[in-house]
Amino acid sequence: MHFIWPELLWLLLLIPLLVVGYIWALRRKRTAVVRYSSLDLIRPALGPGHRIRRHIPPALLLCALTLVLLGTARPSARISLPADYLTLVLAMDVSRSMLAEDVPPSRIVAAQQAAKAFLQELPGHVRVAVVSFAGNAQLVQGVTDQKDELLAAIDSFQLQRGTATGSGLLVALNTLLPESAIDLESVLYGAEFKAGSLVQGGGQAGRSLDQRPAPGAAEPAKPVPVGSYTAGAVILLSDGRRTTGPDPVEVAKWAASKGVRVYTVAFGTPNGFIPGFEGFSFYAKVDEEALQKVAETTGAEFFRATNASDLATIYQHLSSKFTLERRDTEITALLAALAGVLVLLALGLSMRWFRR
Repeated sequence: MHFIWPELLWLLLLIPLLVVGYIWALRRKRTAVVRYSSLDLIRPALGPGHRIRRHIPPALLLCALTLVLLGTARPSARISLPADYLTLVLAMDVSRSMLAEDVPPSRIVAAQQAAKAFLQELPGHVRVAVVSFAGNAQLVQGVTDQKDELLAAIDSFQLQRGTATGSGLLVALNTLLPESAIDLESVLYGAEFKAGSLVQGGGQAGRSLDQRPAPGAAEPAKPVPVGSYTAGAVILLSDGRRTTGPDPVEVAKWAASKGVRVYTVAFGTPNGFIPGFEGFSFYAKVDEEALQKVAETTGAEFFRATNASDLATIYQHLSSKFTLERRDTEITALLAALAGVLVLLALGLSMRWFRR
């Protein structure tokens, strides 16, 4: 818990002063009461527990005042609340390595089945877009809350050569943040990436995404805290190593500057291979290191799935995450309500026990 106006916490010093004043008032009252020759005359009339009960209403009022003083400092706590209307972009690898049969019946079939089950379980306030990537990337289904359209998009995947993980992530980010003005045509097709650097056609090293504004565009906005974007996220699933396109880790750095989280899923076993594909058999090993770095850079989570059951569990976890989100929320109203309950309880007990 933290406080928006912490300087007002000094008001809590009033609490010990009130306690001292209460004790002083009790002692002063004790000297003014009628003196009895024997306490045995009044103890039966007071009943058991009277000495404790008379302090309970004042104690409740003191607790209520403490809550009110805490509320003036505007406390804020990180709690789980229903997520607002948000957008998810599901970016899925459709490279030929997804034909590997280490996850029966094949990686692509298992991934499609798990993705469709995930979409079915999402609540109505979550909209989804679908991006596929292999040698290049494309938006298969724009942002929508129509489940049948999303399921049809998953079923329409066509496997291709190559794995452009960075391109898939770029298209996903452009879908999630259309106002970011990413020049996809220039980035994906008008430039060549070498060793993580952008080399323009003229041979000069290019600048990073957030340093290359579109012609006529305003200056790029300042970076925001990592993971601070709460209106959506990207889920990226891949089973292989990047063979073309931009470095996904570099793209992740740009996503982090926008506060977007990119959850990554490494799908497949270490020894997965495609038998007899176009006359050759080759291994299809996932690049876990790069996917871990993407998730870490954006403040998200990395998951490893070696079978269909693992993948289904991961999607269930993600579904619950996007249904309930943890965020800093001011709880002043909650403290005020609790203080009101304590005041009413104190008044009720006082009227019941002492008729006043």
